[in-house]
Order: sequence, then C-alpha cells, then structure tokens
Amino acid sequence: MRYNPLGNSGLQVSEICLGTMTFGDQNSREDAHAQIDRALERGINFIDTAELYPVPPKAETHSRTESYIGDWIARNPGKRGDLVLATKVVGRSQMLPWIRGGDELPVVDRSNIERAIEGSLKRLQTDYVDLYQIHWPDRNVPKFGEARFDPQREWEAHPVREQLEVLKELVDAGKVRYIGLSNETPWGVMQFTRMAEEHGLPRVVSVQNAYNLINRAFENGLDEVSYRENVGLLAYSVLAFGHLTGKYLDGAQPEGARLTLYPDFGNRYAKPGVEPACREYVNLAREAGLDPAQMALAFVRQQFFTTSTIIGATTMEQLDADIDSLEVTLGDDLLAAIDDIHRRYTNPAL
Repeated sequence: MRYNPLGNSGLQVSEICLGTMTFGDQNSREDAHAQIDRALERGINFIDTAELYPVPPKAETHSRTESYIGDWIARNPGKRGDLVLATKVVGRSQMLPWIRGGDELPVVDRSNIERAIEGSLKRLQTDYVDLYQIHWPDRNVPKFGEARFDPQREWEAHPVREQLEVLKELVDAGKVRYIGLSNETPWGVMQFTRMAEEHGLPRVVSVQNAYNLINRAFENGLDEVSYRENVGLLAYSVLAFGHLTGKYLDGAQPEGARLTLYPDFGNRYAKPGVEPACREYVNLAREAGLDPAQMALAFVRQQFFTTSTIIGATTMEQLDADIDSLEVTLGDDLLAAIDDIHRRYTNPAL
C-alpha cells in the first residue's frame, strides 16, 4: 500500500479508500466490522462515509452506516488515531425530507451544517472527523449523470463564503480537521479556493467525484484545477456500479448485486452507450490476462490527479480482489488501447 498527501492537509491517505455506502443495507453490522478489520490489515487507513448512507437512500436506513462505523470505533478506541475518517453533509435536496428529522429543507447553511456534524459525531462515536465534505453543491449544478448546466433551473443558493465561515468554526472547535467537496465542478472548486484565500478561511483539500472508464469528465477542466490548486481527486464509482466488471452484460442480473436488488438505482449507467463500451473494456482486460475490475481500478489509480480510489464491496472476496488491484500496473500499450476505446465511446455514462 502506498500513501498520498491529502491536499495541503499534511495527512497521508492510502491510495485505496474503504467506501461504506452498503453498510446498513446490503451489509450487516458484522459484515461492516469485518470489512474495516480487513481493510486495516491490508494497509488501508482511509474510510469514507456520509450521513446519507446507506444508498439507495431510504428514511428507514439513513445514517445507519455511520452508526455501524461508530460501533466499530467504540470497540476499538485505540485505533481511532490510525484512521483518516471522512464523512459528508447532505447538499440541497427536496427528495430527502427525512434528513435530520425533516424539520427543515436540507440545504448547506449554518443550521444544517451544525446539526449535520453533531449528528455525525454522535453516530460515529468520535470527537472529530478528519475530512468533512459537502456531499453536493447547494447551488444549481448538473450532477449524478446530468451532462449540461441549465440556467433555467436557478435558485438562490447559500454563498460559498458563508459555508466556509461555518466550516471554519467547526475546524476552530476541533470537530473537523479538514474540509472537502464532492460532486463539484471546476467553477465550484475555484470559488471555494478563492474565497478561502481572500478571507482567511479553510482551504478545501480534496474533491470526491465520479471517475471511471466510462465517465472521464474529470479530465475536462477539473484535472487542471486539481493540479494547480492541490485539490486531489477522491474517485468514487470507479467500477461504474459494477458495470465495468462485466457482470451485467447481456442483461445478466447476478443474485444479490446492487442493480439486481435496485434496478432503478444508478440511472446514469442505463444510457445506450454504456453496455457496448463496457463490453469493449471487459474484452480488452481479458485479452491482456487481467481481471476487468482490477484493470478499471488500476486505470483510475494511475491518474496524476487521483489521491485515493474509493472501493466498495458486499463480500470479503470482492474487497480482497479490489485491494489486490494494487498489484496491477497498466503499461503504455494498454493505456493507449483504453484511450482508443474512449475515443469511440466517449463518456457514455455522463
């Protein structure tokens, strides 16, 4: 396992991060604790969660993931300092009325941020989180598979400076060490970095966005921002909800798989070009003697802007196989072949 700097935080995070959004739905408390144990055994020191999790989001399960992680921390108090623990505050939404008791519309303002962090700390059974992320922007942006910005959908968003000022208070209080963004755009990242510099506010150290072989949108602007502003990518959905493993090809519905259980979840991967592109990548991996999932993971890991690759698994076998992808390095010829497929099937999941 190698470790990379998390922006300018001074923290070193494992190049693979344990994603936890199945904890509390597809994975039991016992499964969750076993995965955390195995991850630490394999050198992972970075765990990512969110107040929203598990997903798909449901009123009866929301925040259960953090509670499972908190139970593990309570049972292993001496290991808290070994973890870089990341969680997120839900962004603006009218689709999640149960968040924080449903007392107010989830937005990214003072009241919501303060209530969210207190809830997360209580569930996680810790005094602080290492990385606190805004799950998605408060303003109107294309997200979760939308490709274009639509100015006709504008609403009055809470200013970036106001959000940073509240987050600074959390940092000053010792409840949050560093802050990050998620599902952000180049304009958004630049606004957060500019406001921080101009007003002496905390600087974001990371951006957690979808990035995989069938969605390389990060390369169109955010890659330069990441490099020049030292805001590394925490890549999620690196296997495209499992499509890049090949397990859903030809209409297959593997028992217990996420899209078998929740066929309407992840509509960004139900677009016409996804299956033919995935077939090409799967065939390329097999021709190269590689597991398709490990090739997909290695591709993301090898990008200059990737700080950590977030993996999620429902079985221990999947977890080990994902971590074993560290042994795979893609050579120039294979990377060129991947780019050739990308030219023919450009971002079909965007």
